[in-house]
Amino acid sequence: MKVKTLRSCLSKRIRAMHLSYARARRQAITALAACAISTGALAQDAVARICVIVPHFKDEYWLSVGYGLQGAADETGAELLIYESGGYHSLTRQIALLETCRTAETDAVLIGAVSADDPRLLAAVSATAQTQPVLALVNALNAPALSGWIGVDWHGMGTAVGRFFSERYPAGTPSARAVLITGPEESGWGPILDAGLAEALPGSSLEIVATYHADTGLREQLREVERALADHPEVDYLIGSAPAIEGAMALLRRLPDGAHRPRLVATYISHSVLRGLKNGQVEMVPFDDPTAQGRLGLELALRAMTGERFEGVSGPQIVPVLTGAASVDRIVLSPAGFFPHLQ
Repeated sequence: MKVKTLRSCLSKRIRAMHLSYARARRQAITALAACAISTGALAQDAVARICVIVPHFKDEYWLSVGYGLQGAADETGAELLIYESGGYHSLTRQIALLETCRTAETDAVLIGAVSADDPRLLAAVSATAQTQPVLALVNALNAPALSGWIGVDWHGMGTAVGRFFSERYPAGTPSARAVLITGPEESGWGPILDAGLAEALPGSSLEIVATYHADTGLREQLREVERALADHPEVDYLIGSAPAIEGAMALLRRLPDGAHRPRLVATYISHSVLRGLKNGQVEMVPFDDPTAQGRLGLELALRAMTGERFEGVSGPQIVPVLTGAASVDRIVLSPAGFFPHLQ
C-alpha cells in the first residue's frame, strides 16, 4: 500500500487554493493535521495563531480565563496573541484591536466583548469574520457573524443569586434590604445578570433598594461600594461583582468593633471571593469555572478554523457555592503570580 506523505498531501491542497492568504493558511493547517495521521508528525510552521481580546485583567476573573487559555495552548502548541482593551468603556480600542487581528495573520479570534450590541462593534466583528472565525469569550455578543460563544448564561448567574435569597427570605418572613454593585450598563454581562437576579426575587422578602454601575476594576467598584454604604448605611446585604466584594471585604475589616457590617454575596468568582468563601466573609457565589471557559475557548477556536460553528452558548454548568460547603475546596483558579503574556 502506498503511504501518503506529508509533502504530497499538503502540496495537492496548496495547488488548489485560490482564496486569500488567511483562508489558505487555515486550510493548510487542516491539511497538515490530516496528513499527520499518516506520517505521525505535524509541521512546525503550521502552528495555529489565536488572537485573544479581553476587556482587561484588572478583574481577577479574567486571569483565570487567561490561565485556562494558556494551559490549553501549551498542550496543543497553539500561539496566543493576547490584547487588553483597557476596560468596558474602551469600545474604540476594542474595535481597533479587531483590525489588528485581521492584519496579524491570525487564524481565529476570541473576544471578550465590552458591549453586547453596539453597532460599531458588530460591524467590526462582521468584517473580521470575513477572514477568520470570531468567537465570543465569556461576555454575550449579539453578532450574527460569530462562529460560537464560550461562556455561561449570565441570566442564569443572576437567577442563581436570586434563588439563594428567595430560599433564605421567602414571602412572609422578616424583610431584608440589599444594594447591588454591578458592571457597566452597556456590558455584555451586567444587565443580563441583573435581570436574572430581579426575575428570581418576586415572592421574596428581600428588596434591592439601589443599584450601582461601574467598570470592573477594583478602584472603580470600591468607589461604588463606598457610595452605596454611605447612601444606605444600615443595609443588610451587599451583592456585588468580584471586585466589589474584594473592596467591600477590605473596607468592612477596617470598621470599628460594633459597627454595622452588611453580609456579602458575590455575583461571580475570583481569588478574593474564594478567600471570602473560605473564611466566611462571603456567603454565596454562583461558580461558572472561568478556567474551564478559557480551555474550552481555545478548543472551539481551533475547531472553528476547520469551518465548524457552535450554536448557543458553550460552557460549564453554573454551580451555586455557599460558604462552608465542601465544594469550596474544589474550586480551581489561576495560581498566584500568573499573568498572561500581552502583546
